[in-house]
Amino acid sequence: MCFFWGTTYLGIRVALETVSPIRLMALRYLFSGGVLLLGARAAGARFPTSREAGKTALYGLLTIGVSTGALSFSELWIPSGLASLFASLQPFWLVSVEALTPGGERLHWPSIGGMFVGLAGVVLLLLPGGSAAATGQGAGAHTLLGGFLLLQFGALCWAIGSVWQRKLRGRAHPFVSGGVQQLATGIVYAIPALLEPTPTDWTTRGSLAVLYLAVFGGLVGYSAFIYSMHHLPVALMSIYTYVNPLVAVALGSWFYQEAFGWREIMAMLIIFAGVTIVKWTTARGLRAAQDSVPVE
Repeated sequence: MCFFWGTTYLGIRVALETVSPIRLMALRYLFSGGVLLLGARAAGARFPTSREAGKTALYGLLTIGVSTGALSFSELWIPSGLASLFASLQPFWLVSVEALTPGGERLHWPSIGGMFVGLAGVVLLLLPGGSAAATGQGAGAHTLLGGFLLLQFGALCWAIGSVWQRKLRGRAHPFVSGGVQQLATGIVYAIPALLEPTPTDWTTRGSLAVLYLAVFGGLVGYSAFIYSMHHLPVALMSIYTYVNPLVAVALGSWFYQEAFGWREIMAMLIIFAGVTIVKWTTARGLRAAQDSVPVE
């Protein structure tokens, strides 16, 4: 999951050379969602009720449709490595949405301090004069800020969908839920994709990128994510937050010569430090709350 999800940032940029973001989203998730559900049906996995399927599809549209869609559109403006760093702020939105949810874990001052540390790294990236801001798809200050804001909106929707999905007490197999979410995303994007007037200039490179995203981003990566969420500790799961940007930055620099200077490295370390503080203080607060519950 850590490796393949990190490669999807480069895969998206390659696919966008010939495919629009809307068609990319439709194609990759129609394929991955359909294959997942067909495989689950053949294996005899438990499917959700119609009501559960509707809720799961809605949550999938938030976590995949909006979040990954925002990423796809943002890479029209900013380099893939930089997009991965902006996307690594997802834990901030997750703990904030959790705190606003009835019965959720409230925010602690150390967690809020960690958010400010992470935002300091973002400010360092957004300041004029950085090498990342001057390269990529003509990324200037305004497009850099636009890409950042779009990714944060996607991260907010991802957090909302994740929290709601976690509270859904269904009996469907996790892989089935993932298939429903991906197929629903593909169907929703297919409608505007069919209405786009500009034809797609298919190339071997672009076709392979779309196929790679469908297989290793959807089938392999998302299935691994769902499986890990049900079988691994949250602390171990959080590793992907740090590995994904490292993979994405390395591949972006290798394939597209995306500039990543010392200022960007310092900003990345500051963002990682903020994410670590938030994760550590949130986990500690949750353990303290659990320890305070009287044992009957």
